Amino acid sequence: MTRRLLLFLLLLSTFTTLSQPTTDDDYIRSDRLGIAHISTTTERTADDRYQQALALGAGWNRWPIYWQWAEPEPGEWDWARFDQHVLDDFRHGLQINAILIGRPEFYADNARITGMHEPIYADGTDTPGPEKALNPDNPWVTYVQQTVDRYRPDGLLAQQYDWPEEQGITVWEVWNEPDFAPFWEATYTDYARLLKISYIVIKQTDPNAQVMFGGLLYPTENNWLALVLSVLANDAFAEQNNWYMDIVAVHNYGDPWRSGWLTLYARETLNAYGLRRPIWLNETGIPTWDDYPGPTWAPDSLKRGTLEQQAWFLIQSATFAWSEGADKVFYHQLYDDCGDQPAGTDFPPHNGDLCRDDGLCFGDAFGMYRNLSSALCFSQHPQPGTPRPVTRAYHLLAQIFGTAPFADGTRVYLDQNVVTLTFNRPESEERISVLWNETTEPLTLTWPAVGESGQLITLDGDVLIEPDDSGNYLIPLSPAQPDIDQSASPGGGVAIGGMPHILIERIGAEVEPLTLDFDGPDGIETATQATPASQASDPLPPPARPTVDPATDTTPPTAQVNALLPVSPSTFTVSWAGQDNSGIERYLIWVQVNGGEWTPWLETSATAADYTGIPGNSYAFSAWAVDLAGNWSEGTAITAQASTQVE
Repeated sequence: MTRRLLLFLLLLSTFTTLSQPTTDDDYIRSDRLGIAHISTTTERTADDRYQQALALGAGWNRWPIYWQWAEPEPGEWDWARFDQHVLDDFRHGLQINAILIGRPEFYADNARITGMHEPIYADGTDTPGPEKALNPDNPWVTYVQQTVDRYRPDGLLAQQYDWPEEQGITVWEVWNEPDFAPFWEATYTDYARLLKISYIVIKQTDPNAQVMFGGLLYPTENNWLALVLSVLANDAFAEQNNWYMDIVAVHNYGDPWRSGWLTLYARETLNAYGLRRPIWLNETGIPTWDDYPGPTWAPDSLKRGTLEQQAWFLIQSATFAWSEGADKVFYHQLYDDCGDQPAGTDFPPHNGDLCRDDGLCFGDAFGMYRNLSSALCFSQHPQPGTPRPVTRAYHLLAQIFGTAPFADGTRVYLDQNVVTLTFNRPESEERISVLWNETTEPLTLTWPAVGESGQLITLDGDVLIEPDDSGNYLIPLSPAQPDIDQSASPGGGVAIGGMPHILIERIGAEVEPLTLDFDGPDGIETATQATPASQASDPLPPPARPTVDPATDTTPPTAQVNALLPVSPSTFTVSWAGQDNSGIERYLIWVQVNGGEWTPWLETSATAADYTGIPGNSYAFSAWAVDLAGNWSEGTAITAQASTQVE
């Protein structure tokens, strides 16, 4: 029995489930939020992955349709794996941002694609016309037409499964990161040609489709979008063809501020040519260094953060982008999968001792979920398949921003040490403020109220607050973590600020609080504090900042408990951080109940834990630390560093 026949029988046997949409309507499916690679590119995607993405609130999936896999031999088409992804996505009610990308080796012309500068049509022109034959000497034309005709609404797959009239892929992204050499090694002139071909063929095949300029990374100072537009400006047919693009996409990693800046930069570049287009941030995120497969022994890894910073980054990146008018935000990615490493890359958790002979000894821990033990890569996490704190951040964004429309945000400058972004929701007369601290010290923000009360929300919970007699809220903001201090951030502050605080008010009235799910909906397990691989069942030394040899370190460490909300639920999360020349070995956390005696609560190498109090009691916390050289924090007097009252 041939492989094709086996695949056909598999599809036939699962027809009834694959062709029917998911009936569970409890999911948010936010049109503003997506996740890259919910589905896997190499195998059938487990239903659990879909359920996890839906439970988080995702409305979009983004993945590539590799040409070399669709056309393994000249003129032979194999759509089985892509059919499966499309069927599964639509069965679960997700929209698709599909990427047209790749090149079979037999169509290679150095860095270019064979025949890409040949005419689109067999009559020797690029001029569309009813039923005009495509040029067989331009193979990219054939790939685009075949792909779009198969997956468009009322296309071949839709007809096969009798889909509703509107169901099918309608957003087509032309390549990924064409300004980044690992993805595109030809010139910007070549990309302009690729975009033009794609637009004309897509629109002729499906006039209602949207064509997206491939997501731009901006890894250099070159403005790739401007360079391509400068080529298209000399195209006599560009204007009548919408300049060959309906959407522009950008990507951002490392510094959340850049998500807003790139959205603005792309918009101003378009404005320079008299153009307006929706702008999507369809890749954003940071990998963690303190969780397998990241380099848990290297806290200063470039553009990596802690598990907490990964969660904070997402909220900061998304709201920066939305404040500048970005239409949609996609997190990269649902699982670690293989990242940018070759399939099969694997190793156990370690403390750096496996790094030798230039072999791969760490990977990209981008995933909202840790890989399963059955994964193709990085399969040895001691907590396989568990969520990282970033799942809570994504789910919170979906609940607050993904359920009702809101206007573009505004940056309000009250304090250079604090980011303050405001969004208006005209239909409900609400103002949403997103606030965070960009320093490594706790501070209190004086924030002017527009309502009689507010709902203050963090990743740890929410509380109702009222303005003081001056009409201001006094909001304690947790400090940022110093690990990823980058001079590229405005003002030289930390790139990733502290925990974001989201304040919802109803203008001129009492707030009507949102009912928020902080523990996660059915089908998703959440974690407020994940255990790094270095603290798993086979403990390794805690991560250290190796600026001084412990043998010569005589400087005591400093430790600080992060700010708490004025009022907390019975169980709340307490977090802390420390700094030292040779590295922190462990912390001693003290607690004081109702102003009484200080008593030790925890001695631990972790940086957060849940505390359960009694309603009506107040609790204060303080932290000491001991470094790898055995030096303790200075002083013996204990003073409150953070406090809260249990409601």
